Amino acid sequence: MNSTDARALLATAIPPGAGVWADIGAGEGTFTRALAELLGPGSRIYAVDRDQNAIRALSGMASSPSSTIIPVAADFTHEFTLPELGNAFLDGILFANALHFARNAAAVLTRLTSLLKPGGSAVFIEYDERVATQWVPYPIPPSRLPVITRAAGLGAPEIMTTRPSAFGGTLYVGRATRAEAL
Repeated sequence: MNSTDARALLATAIPPGAGVWADIGAGEGTFTRALAELLGPGSRIYAVDRDQNAIRALSGMASSPSSTIIPVAADFTHEFTLPELGNAFLDGILFANALHFARNAAAVLTRLTSLLKPGGSAVFIEYDERVATQWVPYPIPPSRLPVITRAAGLGAPEIMTTRPSAFGGTLYVGRATRAEAL
């Protein structure tokens, strides 16, 4: 998938306007780039990945003219901090083909959505009807997503769009929102 495809996939799920987001499991930045384009000028994106090659690739795009991309070397399935976030909250968190790497997705999502401001969005890109493989060890079909988001204190997820996956099956984009009151 290239950043144009990623942008088209995300377009229905990302609220317009600049914001502070985290791209969890960012890889080499395909979805990070798409997120930056959708959010526009003045945005700040924490691109989190544990792979050092990915961090190097993300560092190469950290000086985007429209958005600030901050690479964070961390395994999102464990505790980590976001530099410069301090006591502020995120406007959104993107999990593009990432949450299916967490053995206990609800626990990981609960910890990370605690960083979301009230009304903030959690956006998921996952596979529908996928069996476990080394690339998708803990599948999250759309039927399971509401259980995970509810456990994390998010509202019911909405499936924003679907498309065939190049690797078989269907990709879906879901979005859930943190309640307005903490």
